Amino acid sequence: QVQLVESGGGSVQAGGSLTLSCQASGYIDSNYCKAWYRQAPGKQREGVASIDNDGGTNYADSVKGRFTISRDNAKNTLYLQMNSLEPEDTAMYYCAADGHYTSDYACLGPDPNQYNYWGQGTQVTVSS
Repeated sequence: QVQLVESGGGSVQAGGSLTLSCQASGYIDSNYCKAWYRQAPGKQREGVASIDNDGGTNYADSVKGRFTISRDNAKNTLYLQMNSLEPEDTAMYYCAADGHYTSDYACLGPDPNQYNYWGQGTQVTVSS
């Protein structure tokens, strides 16, 4: 059984930084996608950043240049470094693993069902 546990969320002022971690227990296939999604109240879950089996990354336009996704396969850990945070970044952030490539969106598609495993989420709140 695979379990993903996020940590690192919190409350920061606009312009601040946070680094989220996702620690996995059980085997995670490095040949499949990993990603961070987020969901704000009243909104649907959206892809933030993803990393593929070759280490290639994709980002939502809204976070490009501010967020960085990385992985440590040996430690079974996924990271999301978030800089220059904005109030619009406020959301529950979820890590996802065992995702399949899609022809149009690779590892960061609009459908969360692309991923088989999800963490419980960690809250990020950015104040203005």
